[in-house]
Amino acid sequence: MRVLLTGATGFVGRALTARLHSEGHQVIGVSRTPERARALPGLSGAVGWDGLDEAFEEPVDVVVHLAGETVQGRWNKTKIRSVRDSRQTSTATLVSAISRATECPKVLLSASGIGYYGEGGEGRLNESASAGDDYFAAVCVDWEAEAARARESGCRVVLLRFGIILGPGGGALDVMLTPAKFGVSGPLGGGQQWWSWISLSDAIGAIVHGISTPAIDGPMNVVTPQPIRQRDFNRVLCGLLGRPSWVPAPAFALRVVLGQFAEEVLASKRVIPDVLTETGFVWSIPDLDRALAQALD
Repeated sequence: MRVLLTGATGFVGRALTARLHSEGHQVIGVSRTPERARALPGLSGAVGWDGLDEAFEEPVDVVVHLAGETVQGRWNKTKIRSVRDSRQTSTATLVSAISRATECPKVLLSASGIGYYGEGGEGRLNESASAGDDYFAAVCVDWEAEAARARESGCRVVLLRFGIILGPGGGALDVMLTPAKFGVSGPLGGGQQWWSWISLSDAIGAIVHGISTPAIDGPMNVVTPQPIRQRDFNRVLCGLLGRPSWVPAPAFALRVVLGQFAEEVLASKRVIPDVLTETGFVWSIPDLDRALAQALD
């Protein structure tokens, strides 16, 4: 297959490139810095966002869209705007390029997030659950709507609603490690909220599964079937590090420190991956202990 991949230099993009390359596929990266991307192992080439039409001159079988401003960093007004705009603008640009392609790709897999569901409380949230009403839900709704326009060109569209991805060398775990290592990590806002997660290797496997399974069309929750309460997640992480896990972080303090992003940290999302389960996906690392141990190794 010839695969066009945005966000190739990111945490998930690098791992996906390695997997696709190992299986003999040709991967073309799309990056704001194509010169940097061309140096990545596994990429057959790279283009800038202004070179999308050039990339589609040869038939593209699959498009995987992972690009977007990172949620890490200080959440000020500029960050709030850039997280939203980067996702909508890049997706609109990509879908427009697909519409101009001589031959439409078979499938577009576009990143989204379980932030789509907003505050879910104790409810079990599968792919048919309704959208939430907070900032992150609105971002995901608009992001997915842009991606869905690719259907007008005859493209199957898979909306990858990622949970917390755990793996070495990046992602959410990098942010969690510093306080945990210093023994000042504990329940966030009480710790009762559900966190839904997946190992990096299984997240990559789920993307590949979405590529190769024509029955998948629409949203797909990219999480394990075993969500966990935040306090228990933290207990497992700190146990592996040999550090205490009892120091609490009150909700008001998180809102002061994290700003808008505190919504996502404090929200409860008990997300269930029905689409993956019903289409025969098998998780290689279904339990948190193993996933964190591998990520920390």
